[in-house]
Amino acid sequence: MQATREPKRAKAKRAKALWYVGPDRSELREELLQPPNAGEVQVAALFGAISRGTERLVHAGQVPASEHRRMRAPHMAGAFPFPVKYGYATVGRVEAGAAELCGRTVFALYPHQDFFNIPAEAVLPVPDGIPPARAVLAANMETAVNAYWDGMPCACDRIAVVGGGLLGMLCAYLCARIPGAQVTVVDVVPSRGELARRLGVRFASSPDDLADCDIVFHTSGTAAGLAAALRIAGDETSIVELSWYGSGEIAVPLGEAFHSRRLRVLSSQVGKVAPSHRPRWSPARRLVAALALLRDPVLDALIASPICFNELPAAMSKIFAGELDSVCPLIRYPAGSAL
Repeated sequence: MQATREPKRAKAKRAKALWYVGPDRSELREELLQPPNAGEVQVAALFGAISRGTERLVHAGQVPASEHRRMRAPHMAGAFPFPVKYGYATVGRVEAGAAELCGRTVFALYPHQDFFNIPAEAVLPVPDGIPPARAVLAANMETAVNAYWDGMPCACDRIAVVGGGLLGMLCAYLCARIPGAQVTVVDVVPSRGELARRLGVRFASSPDDLADCDIVFHTSGTAAGLAAALRIAGDETSIVELSWYGSGEIAVPLGEAFHSRRLRVLSSQVGKVAPSHRPRWSPARRLVAALALLRDPVLDALIASPICFNELPAAMSKIFAGELDSVCPLIRYPAGSAL
């Protein structure tokens, strides 16, 4: 009588993740990754992106206690202030789980980790024609889309974006597609000028070159930037504030002509869909739309030379100091080294 052979059980594997463990300190930690459960997929990360603005505050321990719950990212582990596994821009290849996704390249709002399990409905297949390294921009593009909806720029508007980091450049990129719009990025870093020109927008190293703007987006994360945004805004203009200051406090110049010119400071944050679209759009639909907007190869200019995942803790101080060759810090995982 022939003995029946039991099916082989998939083995657990070792995964590594980046953890923020103390003020200005991070490390890679190993964890045992079990085979995916029903309804999950297992993803081998290829590339990831660091949100220089938000993650700098997480790295420094400057997430206010009042925001600990609201600031939790999807699939985050740990708790603020430390230790915390944080991040939300990973592109990888599905290696196990749902048959219809196996082998697909997907985007996930997942922290910085080389292998991970995630519910199948939480990954988004990357459309053909969008390279995996560019797809890491999806989370920031989603934020830019939401800000665009909040600000509602119009044809032929004079539009300024104060702050030429990744989010500012993506806002400028979207606004430059408006018929007749005049879009200018304002930043104190001269090298951002070439990036702005490649995206099809103007550049100014000083706000003194601008005035009477129809709408202003502020993304610099500095008090000086916000003051400049207020100064160059035209009468009854909205300043769309995208900077998040964490536990820091900044001075806002609301004296002089702020009231007589009837200026408005409008907060914009990706946690909720903009009110103008909320009745019809879900966050999932918005993320799908943001990912589809990444087909343009010119967006590759925003992505820095990749940093190897295993070298990430040592590179953090350089990343947050802005000592990179572009505005989007890119992580390359071992599985993405051949791409």
